[in-house]
Amino acid sequence: MPPVLTAESHDSVVTLDPSVSMAVETLAADLLPFAGGRMDDPAWIRQAGRLSHDLPAALRKSLAAFGRDPGAAGSLLIRGLPFDEELIGATPSVSGSVQREATIPASVLMLLTHVLGEPISFRPEKSGAMVHDVVPVPGSEESQGNEGSDLLTFHNENAFHHHRPDFVLLLCVRADHDRVAGLRTASIRQVHHLLGATHRETLFRPEFTTAPPPSFALPASHSEPHPVLSGAPDDPDLLVDFAATEPLTDRAAQALLELQRLFSVHALTHRLLPGDLAVVDNRVTAHGRTGFVPRYDGRDRWLHRTFATQNLRRSRIHRADDGHVLTD
Repeated sequence: MPPVLTAESHDSVVTLDPSVSMAVETLAADLLPFAGGRMDDPAWIRQAGRLSHDLPAALRKSLAAFGRDPGAAGSLLIRGLPFDEELIGATPSVSGSVQREATIPASVLMLLTHVLGEPISFRPEKSGAMVHDVVPVPGSEESQGNEGSDLLTFHNENAFHHHRPDFVLLLCVRADHDRVAGLRTASIRQVHHLLGATHRETLFRPEFTTAPPPSFALPASHSEPHPVLSGAPDDPDLLVDFAATEPLTDRAAQALLELQRLFSVHALTHRLLPGDLAVVDNRVTAHGRTGFVPRYDGRDRWLHRTFATQNLRRSRIHRADDGHVLTD
């Protein structure tokens, strides 16, 4: 029997055997009609969680191992998930685009999200939909968010929020025309030892504030002062958005510049193709994207995005009826 997972270049990239991909597609097809195919329905979400236990064991083990220890890169790329580009329709090009009705790619993504934890969304962001479209929108080319197409700087997802996701999942359903758009990831584990003692100490101080991203329908504001690094001194957590994090002191500004430089030098870049899933550990890894030129012809780059948390209970006060949508 051929292996169901094969490693590529390093442990953070695996490729599915076609038989595994077919099994995932069959499971997603079984999920499609449940609760009328309404992906945001709590009953549909619960069913996705139940069916996630039936995913091929090797795939579940790979995701579970990453969830426990994301390695030095803090990101995982799974290639070979099921897709059929002719069945997905035109790439959306409107602001706030989401997936409300179940499709094979979106269902696959939700199944895999459940392996890493509980799916969550945020009411002020894309009306609380569970599956977001990451697509270029005319007039938003320079936006530092999921609707832009210029260079997207490194950031932790929803860095301003107390209950930001532990994992960000990005499934490619259509690549950009020129195949130049690259997902970039940079982990604090890759560069922590390269930071000077003074910069490292400063990054552990609460001398930074962070504003919400453009995708949140919130008034302009900043978080309370926070450190960029926290937790274990030898293996810290990361909290930064280079487009929205502001230093409060001169030493903080210098430390932030040095961290940004190190991320740029040591980042990994993956040019996602249809059927590729990138998983980013949002606790230790920032992500961004190289620039590309959209054509707005219905065939532009299109990703589906979900969030997962390993501790859903922690945000209970923000979730009505113990659901999956944070109200604020």
